[in-house]
Amino acid sequence: MSKYQFENLEKFSEIFKALSNPNRLKIFLRLISCCQPGTLTTIKENVEPEGCACVGELGQDLNIVPSTISHHIKELRRAGLIRMERNGQKIECSVDSETIAALQGFFA
Repeated sequence: MSKYQFENLEKFSEIFKALSNPNRLKIFLRLISCCQPGTLTTIKENVEPEGCACVGELGQDLNIVPSTISHHIKELRRAGLIRMERNGQKIECSVDSETIAALQGFFA
């Protein structure tokens, strides 16, 4: 096995590890269902969402407290599944389209 293939296996291992947590999988599925990969979704606490759920509302829907939601979002980002960008008090999240394409290729 070449070093390149080994590095890809490590990346996929991290992705699968992140998604092996039921709460992270719920959050990821919720985010991917409300926003197409590569499009921004704003997550704000205590503010009505425009395109997807805010942290508090997402937690209510999934029965997960906001601080836990924040932790799991950070883990999804670390695994490369989502991207986050702060814009003032807002956190803009997007599903990473390159990672989704890589996963599709992995299972193809």
